[in-house]
This record gives sequence, C-alpha cells and structure tokens, in this order.
Amino acid sequence: MKRAVICVALGGLFVLLTGLASLAQQDWEAEVADSFRSSFPQVQFQQIMESPMEGIYEIIAGNRIFYYAPATEHLLVGELWSKAGKSLTKARLGELMGKRIKDLPLDKALKIGSGPKTVIEVTDPDCPFCREASKFFKGRTDTTRYVFFMPLSMHPDAEQKVRYILSSEKPVEAYETIMAGEMDDFPLPEFQDNGLFETHRMATEQLGVQSTPNFWVNGVYVPGADFKTITELLK
Repeated sequence: MKRAVICVALGGLFVLLTGLASLAQQDWEAEVADSFRSSFPQVQFQQIMESPMEGIYEIIAGNRIFYYAPATEHLLVGELWSKAGKSLTKARLGELMGKRIKDLPLDKALKIGSGPKTVIEVTDPDCPFCREASKFFKGRTDTTRYVFFMPLSMHPDAEQKVRYILSSEKPVEAYETIMAGEMDDFPLPEFQDNGLFETHRMATEQLGVQSTPNFWVNGVYVPGADFKTITELLK
C-alpha cells in the first residue's frame, strides 16, 4: 500500500517536472526567436532547434539550416561536421525534409514510369539543371517518378509551360517535349487550363524548397542535380 502511494507521488512529480521542462523549452525558443528576428529581420524561418554546440541554435529556413549565436548575434552559414567526419547539417536536413513529403498529394503529381523505386521531384521546365535531370531519368525502367512543378520567377515563361503540361491530354509527352527544349522558340499550343498547377504550388510551399531541382529518392532527400548521390540511392 505504501509503495502504491509513493508511485503516485513520484508519478505526480514526474508530470510536474515534464511540464516545467516543456515550459522552459518554450521560453528559450521564444527568446531565441525574438533575438534572431531582431538581428536578422530579412531571414524568414520556420523552426528553431538546439544544436550539438552549447549556445548555438539551428535556424530552419525552407530547405536550409543556419546556425545562430544569440549571445553575440552572429549567424553561421555552412555545414556542421562531427569529429567522425559526418555532416550533422546534412543529416538533420535529410531528417526534416523526409518528414515533409508524408502528406504530399502524390495522386496530383505528374507520374512518370512504374518502376519499384520511388522518386519525388520538384522541377522547373526552364531550369537547365532540371532539364539535365530529365535526361538522366529518361528511359529508366526502375523508377516511378512523382513530379511537382515549381516555376521560378527568374524564368518568366516557366509557369505557362507548367500549366500547359498539367492540362495536356498526354502530360508525360508534353513534359518530355518541354524539357527537351523543343517548344522554347515556338508559342505553346492553345489549351484549357485545368487549374492543377495551384495544387502543385501549394505542395511545393509545403515542402519549403526555394530552388530547383530537388529529389527524394526512396524517401532520402537530395538537393540539386547531384546525380552521383541519386545513382547510389537507386542501386
């Protein structure tokens, strides 16, 4: 009977300590966030996390990680490595970006292929690196690609090309034609916009990416046209 009373008491104490710890975490998050906004108001961010270094915090901004020191108000840009030669920045980014694809509407993506290996892709039809990626994947039979479009503002014709692809009766063929550059010097055929691009816009906003291309190969995030890494992941 006494043992039961002690357990309840300890349980209550545990709940109390957990609540205090949670409150303390909220306090430092708010404090660091306010400091960062004051020091770097031009940097938009979504999340702040503790880093392996005391007094340094991870600033999650889209698909990038910065390191912030509130005590000196310095922002560190670059990768954090362990003494074992592991990029802690790359590992954390992969973890974060891997979680973001869970709720993507894959049924609204442009699906290319039916292979056993899954590739989720964010692309821009006028991005030269995206076009290289299209060449890389063309003809492969081992992948199922789910392509989401994110036309960049630096490419003024890209959005209309995306709308044309997504509204086409044969969107995969339209994609191949556009990505091969065959329509660069010609006006697009007339088409009825089906509005699917708006879904793609919301999906890429959810992912937080700010450039193209981006890939998730079997769930592993690969920023940029890193074909060496993609090839290794597809083996």
